Amino acid sequence: MRTTLKKGTRGATNGFAMLPPGPPPPTSASPTAFYSMPRRNPLGLLAKLVMWLVVAVLVAAGALAGGSWLFFNHSVAAIRPSSKEVKEAQKILEAPAPGQPTTAIVIGYDKRPGPESAVGSRSDTVMLVRADPQNDTVALMSFPRDLRVEIPGCKNQPAFVGRINEAYTYCGPRGTLETVKELTGIPINYMITVNFDAFTRIVDRLGGVFMDIDRRYFNDNSGLAPGSTYATIDLRPGYQQLTGKKALDYVRYRHTDSDLYRVVRQQEFVKAFKQQVSDTWTLFQLPGIVNTITENVEVAKGGKQAINADEVLGYARLVYQLPAGNFQQVQIENVYDDGSFLLGVSEEDLQDAVGRFLHPDVDAPDRAIAVATGKKPEGGPEPSEVTVTTLNGNGVTGSAGDAAYLLGQRDYQARTGGNAASFDYFHTTILWDPAQEDSQAAAQDIGRLFGDAEVRRAPPAQEMNSMVLVIVGTTFGGTLAPSAREETPERQPPAVVKDGASMKPLLRPIQRKADFPILVPTVREENSSLSEEEGIRHYRLEDNGALRLTYVMGQGEYWGIQQTSWTDAPILNGPTLTRRIKGREYRLYFSGPKLHMVAFEEDGAVYWVVNTLQNKMSNETMLAIARGLRPMQQQ
Repeated sequence: MRTTLKKGTRGATNGFAMLPPGPPPPTSASPTAFYSMPRRNPLGLLAKLVMWLVVAVLVAAGALAGGSWLFFNHSVAAIRPSSKEVKEAQKILEAPAPGQPTTAIVIGYDKRPGPESAVGSRSDTVMLVRADPQNDTVALMSFPRDLRVEIPGCKNQPAFVGRINEAYTYCGPRGTLETVKELTGIPINYMITVNFDAFTRIVDRLGGVFMDIDRRYFNDNSGLAPGSTYATIDLRPGYQQLTGKKALDYVRYRHTDSDLYRVVRQQEFVKAFKQQVSDTWTLFQLPGIVNTITENVEVAKGGKQAINADEVLGYARLVYQLPAGNFQQVQIENVYDDGSFLLGVSEEDLQDAVGRFLHPDVDAPDRAIAVATGKKPEGGPEPSEVTVTTLNGNGVTGSAGDAAYLLGQRDYQARTGGNAASFDYFHTTILWDPAQEDSQAAAQDIGRLFGDAEVRRAPPAQEMNSMVLVIVGTTFGGTLAPSAREETPERQPPAVVKDGASMKPLLRPIQRKADFPILVPTVREENSSLSEEEGIRHYRLEDNGALRLTYVMGQGEYWGIQQTSWTDAPILNGPTLTRRIKGREYRLYFSGPKLHMVAFEEDGAVYWVVNTLQNKMSNETMLAIARGLRPMQQQ
């Protein structure tokens, strides 16, 4: 990192007034209604840590029950730690700091902890979820249950090396918490424990969850000796609604693949649940759902604090405001079989995943699609192209110079302009010049660095000597938010071969029966072929026609093409980006820099291409397959 000053001197002497007096700090008698952007609740984004499967339903209970405050307050109180094991684990959680990023550990187990020993229980799901209110991001990172880790000693059990899920088996929730903290070095503020019985019951209470199933899953244990059996499962490929048991079978499956795929399936379920839940629950469903949660879920908060109703209601205001591209699913890359039926990962790859988890790159999709299409990114300009003037609006000597120095370290052309007309700015205010191209996007990027800054268009009377003007407020503590770890894939040619001639005869008979125009894939990924296990499936989906084409690629990687007349399916909610390419408008769904799904609507039907679970196909290949879908008569 450079340590030399750029465009200004750290702690420079403040100059003369350039702006009218700033707004006063907020008080109970003086609300901040004059701000053009709403104030964030510093606890609000923590909602995304727990609501999708747990607290979200309680949030809905409070919102839909209206005046039933006592019912809601009681429901929130009921998910506070009650078992001895969770209360013990709460002692080593760290207190969340207002306005700062917070991290929760989510543990899904198959036996409810209680006064008895935790030995015999298993934690099939261990996730970390992090909400950053400064950058409006939520990141999710899962750990394979067979990952080899060092497990601290507990009770009469000495420290040992084993599977990460054994930490719960021998040491309970505290063992899992200590193991993950030691493994990642990440402070953890909340713990959420969920019994798998709650999982199935909540899904059923909601009427099921729609998910895109990548391939045929089947096992009935016929002819297998006791002790060599796997869980039964019977799922067909394609977009469909899963009941609680089927959803649990899917997220826990690892018979013919591995724990790495199970981790992704669990994350995909979380995403599908989030996409759907806001449109499905009703007031009549709430009592049963809330009872299911309060009987099977505990939420512990660090600092010996108890989660409260006001905090949960703060979640309700922001729970669905998260931009689609700001929800990041982080995978631990290059996990390998260590030869002893355990999975290993190098320290370098682990820390790379931790870095992406702590500092997600929300601009990665925009850059990635620009690379794939050969066009300029539509996001903000590069920092080196942005001119910034900083003013002191808090009265702290040198604060404008410090801000200019720190921005210069991030490659901005920053200089200090002295004092604002007043030192009454509480939150940092950032103004952009409407006369300069890209200034608004640049101001929003800078706003994320200051965390709680207000970003506004400069008033007509304001003289702007740079693209962006930063008025440093009282909340500026002399630091900027960490930069995201930039993830931009290199451009590569689409890995596809022509396939239209072979597919048209297979699809023509289905077109005669379908209630929507079937599109023929004219290209496919070069190393893939139609799956021998129901590669073509024509079926009904919510009283709509549906067609699923399932391809197998390499060693057990599956991708698919879904076609249906159900144009408002929940999976289509919240695309990361939309782009018009040669007459079609594509909805693009990213996981970090990797394109997971491409969808478009045409002639009263909707079509989407979905990547493998681990997103093995390149962005260019995904786009080529989607663009290659053509009407039957054009083949």
